[in-house]
Amino acid sequence: MQTGSTEKEKLQPGKECSDKEEVSKLLAAGSIREVKYPEWVANVVLVKKKNNQWRMCVDFTDLNKACPKDSFPLPRIDQLVDATAGHETLSFMDAYSGYNQIKMHRPDEEKTAFTTDQGLYCYRVMPFGLKNAGATYQRLVNKMFARQIGRNMEVYVDDMLTKSITADKHANDLRETFDVLVKYGMKLNPAKCVFGVPSGRFLGSGEPKRNRGEP
Repeated sequence: MQTGSTEKEKLQPGKECSDKEEVSKLLAAGSIREVKYPEWVANVVLVKKKNNQWRMCVDFTDLNKACPKDSFPLPRIDQLVDATAGHETLSFMDAYSGYNQIKMHRPDEEKTAFTTDQGLYCYRVMPFGLKNAGATYQRLVNKMFARQIGRNMEVYVDDMLTKSITADKHANDLRETFDVLVKYGMKLNPAKCVFGVPSGRFLGSGEPKRNRGEP
């Protein structure tokens, strides 16, 4: 018996191309696989990005209702911003498709099944949209950077910040961060990384964060 919505949304021609391209890309990357007779089936929703391209998302509303909530706490953004005060040099990093860098528990993969014109697929990696994805990711990075958080680094889900009291220490602080990234095989998105700056936008929004004493 299938549980969840199985009525597919009819996509416009432009959206259909984006849907097909995204499925092909995810298959090639090993992020999804074909599946038969899944108990849960979700629909695909295409969201328009700022660059006018379409982003494929899966509507896990029904699945999320059935999942218990993981109450692992996320850091308070205001405290993270305040924690950069007094640091001379900052580097902002963003994980490349961060959630997709965490593998799904094999028995749970088929619960993420979704339907497209190309067929039925499920995720082999943690997709965006799952109820506890943010908490799962935060728990991971807290363990990864346990020796650095609060000292020379702050992390909010897939947004990372390496901070140094003085500029001459920043290379060593970054090296420590990169050593951890390499150890766990976590990849960065170069297009969203900024290194060695006195201020910047943390978490991708808000006013530029400046150090105290900076004009």
